Amino acid sequence: MAAFSIHGDIVWTETKDSFRSIENGYLNIKDGKIESVSSENPGYETIETDGALVIPGLSDLHLHAPQYAFMGLYMDEELLDWLNNHTFPEEGKYGNMEYAEKAYSAFADALRTSPTTRVSVFGTIHTDTVLLLMKKLENAGLSGFAGKVNMDRNSPDYLTEDTSVSVKETERFINECNSFAEIKPIITPRFVPSCSDGLMEALSSIRKKYNLPVQSHLDENLSEIDWVKELCPWSRNYADVYRHFGMLGEESIMAHSVWLDSAEIDLLASTGTYIAHSPSSNMNLSSGIAPIRRYLEAGCNIGLATDVAGGSTISMFRIIEDAVGVSKLRWRFDEKSGSPLKFSEAFYLASKGGGSFFGKTGSFEKGYDADVVVLDDTESTVLRPELSAEKRLEYYAYRHADKPVKAKFLKGKRVL
Repeated sequence: MAAFSIHGDIVWTETKDSFRSIENGYLNIKDGKIESVSSENPGYETIETDGALVIPGLSDLHLHAPQYAFMGLYMDEELLDWLNNHTFPEEGKYGNMEYAEKAYSAFADALRTSPTTRVSVFGTIHTDTVLLLMKKLENAGLSGFAGKVNMDRNSPDYLTEDTSVSVKETERFINECNSFAEIKPIITPRFVPSCSDGLMEALSSIRKKYNLPVQSHLDENLSEIDWVKELCPWSRNYADVYRHFGMLGEESIMAHSVWLDSAEIDLLASTGTYIAHSPSSNMNLSSGIAPIRRYLEAGCNIGLATDVAGGSTISMFRIIEDAVGVSKLRWRFDEKSGSPLKFSEAFYLASKGGGSFFGKTGSFEKGYDADVVVLDDTESTVLRPELSAEKRLEYYAYRHADKPVKAKFLKGKRVL
């Protein structure tokens, strides 16, 4: 792959504490990797952005592709009622290839023009349409993971699998993913209430056999937590169930994690398990406000997530806004939970923080994958020409979060 440079106003975070930037700079890329950021042209073929903002691609650690079609609806209910009344009926439609083709095309198209480059996605129990989803995500220029969901109890008949069938279909799903270069399989037990102990044991074995990551839900809603206590009375807490089945670690994503107790925080921190903080969804479904400052101070790995359709946006910029906003409310009503997130911290979680789950992405440090997004922020340069590149990024995030990006690169390859 040839070396080239992107010329623009370059902004990124190497730590959560502050931005780095070079205005009128050159982002230099070689063999799909970041080579350097410089103030002078190194002599490479140059892509001009006309003074646009150049940022790392963002990572969405948790979202449900089959829920995109009803995103923005049914927000008057809490999690369990919302699942039973709306989510499960919608997901039941994805046994139909024609419906999945239409819905997944819209989902992939929305992500294609967004600032997101890396994803970890839930499908449904339907193997063939999840394979279709993976194809569409890859064609849209994304990288990451997608999972065939597993459910063998406490679910409607049309989504309840026989345990042996769920196991067999999971292996078929994994074996039919070999043609995808960028979207890989991930083990996906929906959550403990929908997966029997036998299924969890089998999925754990499959995970080890194929050396795969895992994604699920943890401590999202108080009623859900009580339900898990009833279903798994042998466990010390909700996270202990996943520990018992070998599903925690640096290759594991636990979405939400709103109500972790002290033992669970220590467990996730010590195992390196990733928390997918989903502030928009946690508001919409009345789940609560996760104490992210406390989790950061404990050393937890944390990224941000849209959690479509509990979350009502596909834009990671909106999630950055919400992460900052809810942290302020949490601090105002409970100062012991720690200070609010700064914009730089939330951006870090959406870029390098969550991106680290996928490898070296989300920063412009040497050797990182060249996942790059170019933003047209003409309005800020006209109305507020005095703003620094960092402040222009904040201005853009709050005012133009849903605007299609100007250009996007994945591992140095232009995809938009």
